Amino acid sequence: MKHGRQQHRTRRSAALAAAVLLVLQTTAPAWAGSREQARRLHDRLAGVPPSDVVLTQMQADIDAGNPSAAAYLAMNNSNFYNVTLKNLVAPWTNRDQSVFVPLNDYTATIIGMVRDDVDFSTVLSADLLYVANTAGAPAYSPANNNHYQYLDDNNVDLKSALQPAAQSTLLGIPSAATAGVLTSRAAAAAFFINGTNRAMFRFTLINHLCRDMEQVQDGSLPPDRVRQDVSRSPGGDSRVFLNSCITCHAGMDPMAQAFAYYNFDTTATQLMYTEGQVQPKYLINSNNFKSGYVTVDNHWDNRWRQGPNSVIGFDGTLTGSGTGAKSLGQELARSDGFAQCQVEKVFKAVCFRTPGNAADRAAVSTIKGTFKSSGYKMKQVFADTAVYCMGS
Repeated sequence: MKHGRQQHRTRRSAALAAAVLLVLQTTAPAWAGSREQARRLHDRLAGVPPSDVVLTQMQADIDAGNPSAAAYLAMNNSNFYNVTLKNLVAPWTNRDQSVFVPLNDYTATIIGMVRDDVDFSTVLSADLLYVANTAGAPAYSPANNNHYQYLDDNNVDLKSALQPAAQSTLLGIPSAATAGVLTSRAAAAAFFINGTNRAMFRFTLINHLCRDMEQVQDGSLPPDRVRQDVSRSPGGDSRVFLNSCITCHAGMDPMAQAFAYYNFDTTATQLMYTEGQVQPKYLINSNNFKSGYVTVDNHWDNRWRQGPNSVIGFDGTLTGSGTGAKSLGQELARSDGFAQCQVEKVFKAVCFRTPGNAADRAAVSTIKGTFKSSGYKMKQVFADTAVYCMGS
């Protein structure tokens, strides 16, 4: 009996603690004064406490009814770039989605684009990389990560050091073959290496549309563009293909064809682009189904514009087809799903939670609308999100 009473007290104490925490969370905006809100705003954006001077100015901005100005002041702190943004983007650059990876050209380019308010809908298509003009740093090389490793090892202030450069010049590929971070060295090393280049498509969906393949399955599409390496009777059972394989490949393969001229050369350790020549990886395992599709060029078609995946909200001013990675990047990044994904990622990073109720979802929708109408400025997304969450 004594043991039972002790368990009862433990459960009651836990329930009471949870109730107190809930009250504090739901009443936070009521008791948080402007100075406390300013401090919380700075902590969430920069990850470090503000100086007294900055805190006082942020408080004044909030008192004057301009909390957005306070948020922008917090983003002047170098830690917003070196820590907050770096930690947000690092998982996008590797298959393990780990934050514990060195700075690289993919991460640095997004940091630079955010700092400079570059139209973020070009992140998957621009002829752009960011490098640093830091004394002592090795020059950018398409064959190694030494330039960024130096910046990382020496804790270089990325806010001051990063400068835009033409990706085509740095990588030695045509400008038409550049596709923003998709053709960065880091992305190539992670997603163009070996395989069939479907990984690049899948991780682009994960990182920039917040969807994995299971969430975009569509069994209504025809299989005429599914490559030869996909067996129509895996394990001797055609039902597996009809009920599983086709639901991903019928939509993915026609779009992943955009990457047909790319590979990551493990000997040269750099991105390779063979203009007009399909990489052999697109033709492997042809005996799995000889009647399957044979890739002859880098033409792509988006068959998700109709059917259940039309909810992604593809831009009606685009045609839904094209050639090469650049135009595919434009197709994906100008969708409503892309904008929604960026806002949701920032919300989780700044508010320390996913949007979980009607108010959160309404805020995300509003912030997304501003993001799209103001030229896809990511700093605005950070500012608006931080202001929404600063009282909680």
